[in-house]
Amino acid sequence: MNHVSYTPYHPRWHRTRVSTYWWLWRRSYFLFILRELSSLSVAWVVVYVLALVVRVSQGEAAYRAFLDWSSRPSVLALNVLSLAFLVLHAVTWFNLAPQAMVVHFRHRRVPGALIAASNYAGLAAVTAIILALLFVQW
Repeated sequence: MNHVSYTPYHPRWHRTRVSTYWWLWRRSYFLFILRELSSLSVAWVVVYVLALVVRVSQGEAAYRAFLDWSSRPSVLALNVLSLAFLVLHAVTWFNLAPQAMVVHFRHRRVPGALIAASNYAGLAAVTAIILALLFVQW
């Protein structure tokens, strides 16, 4: 009689160890991680602008106090860093848009370069409008 017995031993498979910094060795992985980290900058800018709106609604003294706080070197450095991350976030998203969005016009697929270019054109138009509004005020 053939008797098979259970054994609690389970062999381990060989798995190569992956470094914690695996994403540093390829440019595409590095940009992916930076883009994901840029969401923290997006959150910071949202909180900053909402705090500005609250301070403006509280009157001139609160607004001046916010401006004084905003002029600290640490806050200025954080805002400049956040701006750089926001630009990276926008550029990588605009370059990714052709893969995320398929557009057809007259039964033909619109080329990806045209989709990305239209995003950049929209960004340029909105930037021009905002700059015009700022310079007209001054």
